[in-house]
Amino acid sequence: MAWRVIDTDGELWHVQAAAERRADANIWQLALSFRAPGSEKSAIWAQFPLEAVSKSSLYRAAESISDDALKELLAQHIS
Repeated sequence: MAWRVIDTDGELWHVQAAAERRADANIWQLALSFRAPGSEKSAIWAQFPLEAVSKSSLYRAAESISDDALKELLAQHIS
């Protein structure tokens, strides 16, 4: 997933994807970083329920995540 910007309640958030894999696993999991530009808040990291056997296929699958799904995940972590 390329870097994306979402607007939630008038506040812009930059969203960036990261692939994570535990040492004892063969599957990559998607983690998302939410940052409010110009804010002194720390980034909010959240796991997204998406897994793949390779990083490239994980990032390709992440491209199809809707902005609404990103907003919902963010809302779960800031409320």
